[in-house]
Amino acid sequence: MKYIYIVNGRPDKAAQYQDFYDQLKLNPHPYEVYTTLGEGDATRYVRLYCDLHPEEEVCFVACGGNGIINGVASGLVGYAQSSLEAARQCENKTMAVLYFAGATEDFIINFPGRNFRSVKDMLEGTVTPTDIIQVNDSYCLNVCNIGFNSKVASRANELVEKGKSAHEAYTRGVINAILTSRYNRIKVMVDGERIARGPMVLCTFANGRRVGGEFNCAPDARLDDGLMDVCYFRTMSLLRLLMLIPHYKAGTHIGSRVAGKRVLFRHAREVVISSKDLIDIYLDGEQLPGSQFHLKVLPGALPLRLPKIEQ
Repeated sequence: MKYIYIVNGRPDKAAQYQDFYDQLKLNPHPYEVYTTLGEGDATRYVRLYCDLHPEEEVCFVACGGNGIINGVASGLVGYAQSSLEAARQCENKTMAVLYFAGATEDFIINFPGRNFRSVKDMLEGTVTPTDIIQVNDSYCLNVCNIGFNSKVASRANELVEKGKSAHEAYTRGVINAILTSRYNRIKVMVDGERIARGPMVLCTFANGRRVGGEFNCAPDARLDDGLMDVCYFRTMSLLRLLMLIPHYKAGTHIGSRVAGKRVLFRHAREVVISSKDLIDIYLDGEQLPGSQFHLKVLPGALPLRLPKIEQ
């Protein structure tokens, strides 16, 4: 088995990987380190490597936060989905995650009791088939969101790029979204049925449990049940929304007295989103603009190597 570690090539991230390189020296094994060249490069690299090395047994290790994790997963699953021959070639390809230099821990929070900062634990781990959500020609491993959450993510990403902490960035993003994004006219069809009519605040489509570093949008979500957890917030008064935000952070918003009939929840295999205006959907924090989106769960499509469970 060969391991290819894929790290973020941004110069400001280099110092945060020192522990990773120290661990590689302490755990000899066949490996390469690939440093990304820019946005989307992780996905391109993984797909090209699979195409050029069909017989090689490889584990692609995403080293970083949500963006690099999404990029590697999208490359591997996207290539496997492209044809029957590609699917056959990917039978000996897996993915793992080492969490370095990320803004939030949204993905790894789904796997308590595992150390995603240990090369040794990753090497001693086991492969688990994991669901992934396909969104048009893109992919989402953790959470997709539209409306209010998209505004939060957009503003937060801007602030993180300017050097703000993830917590401060998302807090200020929430304040900005409260003022600008409570009346979104977006149609959401869940397994062929429209979930609600009228304007909406936000909607999340979750494979995992948490988004934005502190919002437990889908507290009971599982990455191996073949379903996405859909949570739809109808437009509501500013006071009710402000009262609901602490519940949204705690994961107690679904069925709460504050939410009433303003928060709707569904399990789904497929979702169709449409808007007369151009909108953004965020996939693991990555922006995808458009007016029509088709989401579907691909059960067990990602062979994910999880670190061994800590004793």
